[in-house]
Amino acid sequence: MTLDEIKAAVDADQTVHWANTGYVVQKDSLGQYLITYLLNGSCIGLTDRSGHRLNGKETEFFIARSEDGVENPGRQSRPDGQGRGVAPGGAGASPLGRQL
Repeated sequence: MTLDEIKAAVDADQTVHWANTGYVVQKDSLGQYLITYLLNGSCIGLTDRSGHRLNGKETEFFIARSEDGVENPGRQSRPDGQGRGVAPGGAGASPLGRQL
């Protein structure tokens, strides 16, 4: 999804995810678009400071399908079966690349 498509979907109250359903794009009360990790609430801006370059690849953003839901954050559900947060063999990775 392009930056404009992501913003339009969020503005239309569609649920947009980044990489997997554990990350949701939200618009805050100041009008900023943020990528939020649902399990701990940490977030980053949707774009870099210039406001033009996504913090992620366009192919990593997707709109939730009806069977996707917040009740399963982190579930790998991108249409192409790829996603961050899932290591080979199904072991979960730490949020935002943090190693424990």
